[in-house]
Amino acid sequence: MKTSTDYLELPRKANRHVDHIPGDNGALPILGDTVEFLKDYHGLINRKYKLYGPIYRNNALLQRNIALLGPEANELVLKDSDKIFSSKKAWDPILDKLFPNGLMLRDFDVHRFHRKVLQAAFKKESLQAYLETMNPRMRQGVIDFPKDSEFGFKDSIKSLLLNVAAQVFMGVEMGKEADKINKGFLHAMEASMAVVKLPIPGTTWYKGIKGRQALEEFIQKHITAKRATESGDFFSQFCHAKDEDGNELSDEAVRDHIIFLLFAAHDTTTSTLCSIIYAIAKNPEWQDILHNEYQQITGDDLQYDDLPKLEKTGLVMKEALRMYPPVPVIPRRTIKETEIMGYRIPANTGVGVSPLFTHYMEEWWTEPQKFDPERFSPERAEHKRHFYQWIPFGGGHHKCIGLNFAEMQVKLFLFHLLRNHTISVKPGYKMQFNVVPIVFPTDGLPIQINKRKA
Repeated sequence: MKTSTDYLELPRKANRHVDHIPGDNGALPILGDTVEFLKDYHGLINRKYKLYGPIYRNNALLQRNIALLGPEANELVLKDSDKIFSSKKAWDPILDKLFPNGLMLRDFDVHRFHRKVLQAAFKKESLQAYLETMNPRMRQGVIDFPKDSEFGFKDSIKSLLLNVAAQVFMGVEMGKEADKINKGFLHAMEASMAVVKLPIPGTTWYKGIKGRQALEEFIQKHITAKRATESGDFFSQFCHAKDEDGNELSDEAVRDHIIFLLFAAHDTTTSTLCSIIYAIAKNPEWQDILHNEYQQITGDDLQYDDLPKLEKTGLVMKEALRMYPPVPVIPRRTIKETEIMGYRIPANTGVGVSPLFTHYMEEWWTEPQKFDPERFSPERAEHKRHFYQWIPFGGGHHKCIGLNFAEMQVKLFLFHLLRNHTISVKPGYKMQFNVVPIVFPTDGLPIQINKRKA
């Protein structure tokens, strides 16, 4: 059944007629809760939940939205059985100038078509080839990290993952442009949370637009060569993909998908690895557990068939994603009137579900503040109490297409790092981090890597 695209004509601004729903307009005139949202999103959402319950209206980033909290709300919005919630209309005000036409900014039949094309890049044969490409790069990356002295892990892993992603997805060497492209991604991501979106030199928004231009130029200059030959990387596959009528996708479509995929795969995995490294530095017994697991692997490289053997690594990753989900809030926009939790929600209303809030609900998790990977073990399986209780990758039609690649990349890096090394942080250290738009350490995550003692 085809979905009407009439909803794309809805006004850019969300419906503001939601005063019948519990909530408030925020602490500041016009800005509402923007400052607290950016600085302490977790504290804000917990405070509002105590005041108003699992549904409330709020005002942040110059938008009035409805927060919907808990696994049941997650399922309603993300599963979207009745095709009520638009991802495109929700993300467009934030990302359409920075990451236009990415998979997350498409809906329904259009989204389904593009997702089907993209899925070819994540089939088993492709993942196996990616792993072969990544093994020597990850091994060398660990060798190149400073040893026996403190350094900022975030920037180091971010740079390594960008170079790996460029090779895996694009089949090109980043070379001298790595720093420029890295800054382009960083500025574009930061600009997504800019309150004032004016192209004034020096502003966050201006830097973000310039960052986007740098990414476009980098991709554009490689498209002709990629169309001329076929190779196993994603860039080549997409350059040769055809639509339902047998037409190749435009250069613009190829470019937009590549940039968005690099952004999604690069920044979320960087966030995930920062969270894992911090967690196991604070809980070093888990470094020993993972080290012992890696001792069962023969050879210096991780093979595709070895991945299922790394069960404890999988538990650690799941727990870090529970405690620090890279995307803490998932927005949508209603395209028609509906009723949720007994309240009428008009068409063109912004709504949001919160993985971060759900991941700390005491009704669903045992001691949620505690780092406890075994909660995901088959014996305990706390995450299976509700299908939409653990959602770091989202859910429904828009569930992260690259989740298997992300898990493979995380396992590969930890394998090369912890086989022969330990990591530590200074006594009493507590990671400083921002939650939105993506969870990232604001202090660079200073760690120290040492050779593991026999």
